Amino acid sequence: MTFVFEAPTQASVAVRGEQARFPVRRIFCVGRNYAEHAREMGRDPDREPPFFFTKPADAVVDDGEVVEYPPLTGNFHYEAELVVAVGKHGFEVQLADAIDHVYGYAVGNDLTRRDLQLEARAQGRPWDWGKAFDRSAVCGPIQQAKDVGHIHRGAIRLSVDGVTKQNADIADLIWSVPEIISFLSQSVVIEPGDLIYTGTPAGVGPLVAGDTCVVEIEGLGTVSTTIKERARR
Repeated sequence: MTFVFEAPTQASVAVRGEQARFPVRRIFCVGRNYAEHAREMGRDPDREPPFFFTKPADAVVDDGEVVEYPPLTGNFHYEAELVVAVGKHGFEVQLADAIDHVYGYAVGNDLTRRDLQLEARAQGRPWDWGKAFDRSAVCGPIQQAKDVGHIHRGAIRLSVDGVTKQNADIADLIWSVPEIISFLSQSVVIEPGDLIYTGTPAGVGPLVAGDTCVVEIEGLGTVSTTIKERARR
């Protein structure tokens, strides 16, 4: 197959213990999936079914990389998240079968232009400019489920320059990983290469240039991101 210009490089993330990388097809993110964070954002967690927003595949950022403070925002936030890597085709997946579609898990950070997100929300507009921007999906190496088992509980923490900002447990998810997969697959076909960011606990807050942000999930390790001033172009 030929193209009218050079095709973009396939977006991918590392896989622990493998030289081969995980090709990223699509990135789905679950909104307000921890009760305290839903309240923090002014919503009632007991009345909403799960909902999703997306990020472009090429928004992925590996562990240890430096991210420039993004344009158009004065309120750039971190969000610690468990990431699920899909490894099997599925549509209208039944809850009992959903876990079979998990290839592995990773530690993630859903970087957010909070002011743009809240402005869009207030106007009834999509969140894209607040969520789906360049280098906004930090994702550590995927650990395969066959090696680490399935993640149902365990501490999830985020620190900025050594100060803890978020501290919760994966067991606090309103919608579990199997429920998320089953619910998502009622609307779209899921395929190997999809990543699902499962939501963030309470305690979200701002990052500034010079900060180093570390997310840790029990059993999966850490992912670290340093923020720097945006270069003039």
